[in-house]
Amino acid sequence: MRLDELNAAAEDPDLWNDPDAAQKVMRERTKLDDAISVIDDMESGLVEHQELLEMAESEEDSEMVTEAEAAITAMRDIGAKKQLESLLSGEADGNDAYLEVHAGAGGTESQDWTEMLLRMYTRWADSRGFKVELLEESPGEEAGLKSSTIRIIGTNVYGWLKTEAGVHRLVRISPFDSQSRRHTSFASIDIYPVIDDTIDIEVEDKDIRIDTYRASGAGGQHVNRTDSAVRITHEPTGIVVQCQNDRSQHKNRAAAMKMLRARLYERELKRREDETRAAHEAKSDIGWGHQIRSYVLHPYQMVKDLRTNYETGAAQNVLDGDLDNFLEAALAAKADQTQESDV
Repeated sequence: MRLDELNAAAEDPDLWNDPDAAQKVMRERTKLDDAISVIDDMESGLVEHQELLEMAESEEDSEMVTEAEAAITAMRDIGAKKQLESLLSGEADGNDAYLEVHAGAGGTESQDWTEMLLRMYTRWADSRGFKVELLEESPGEEAGLKSSTIRIIGTNVYGWLKTEAGVHRLVRISPFDSQSRRHTSFASIDIYPVIDDTIDIEVEDKDIRIDTYRASGAGGQHVNRTDSAVRITHEPTGIVVQCQNDRSQHKNRAAAMKMLRARLYERELKRREDETRAAHEAKSDIGWGHQIRSYVLHPYQMVKDLRTNYETGAAQNVLDGDLDNFLEAALAAKADQTQESDV
């Protein structure tokens, strides 16, 4: 049993001689242990509630029957969710993820929308107990953000978020319009997996351009006062990454190189899945006709995913990070497409 092998490896006193390998072992061990615990709990819970239901029916206790049926229904829902999680078996699905958000058409409106989206994904990560690290942000001229990059650390983060890449559209009464007119704003989301040193992605010096600049931000002790922020451009692909998280230019450069390697790896994954063209078309223009999800706050409240047609009227809950139903619908649709292509 794989868990037994991992438990034995975790007890090996020499394991932490290689910290990266040790962390990989511990992550896999925790993931397997949690999955087995859930199955064990569900099996025992199902037996218990079935016995309770049979007892209630024999005693004609309608209140107990209702409680037992509700408990079994809840377990069924949990089982369906865990079945979806079991589909997170892609090569990088278990990895942490980088999330980039970029303002599109709409000026100040879209820059404010960009900041709202960053907050939404941060709140989602917080609700799952994931850790969030801010790597870069470029403030808007009047409000919001032109762009930002965060790293989300946790189990299956990339697997859950990979379908969020694309253009997100907001319709609302503008808080920046003195005439209170309705505005439409756009922002794009890019998701790519954090990769470790066991994945060899070659980046040649001749293919990259490295620029340094002074970090921007709202001010305070965490804003760099020197040109320590780093931007790396991979000229063959046009991929650009940047990091200003640390005061050290050396550390920012190392972090940016990791991000670049991750972007190139994600590009290769998409090529293998033959999705590069579709992904390119979805991100080719941050504006009309390219959105994957619409968030309408006026004249009614609705968030609708245009790929799965899943929608909800609880728009504020979504903006506060309640994304699980959208993520699950997208994951289920992706699994259905994969099964159809295999037939």
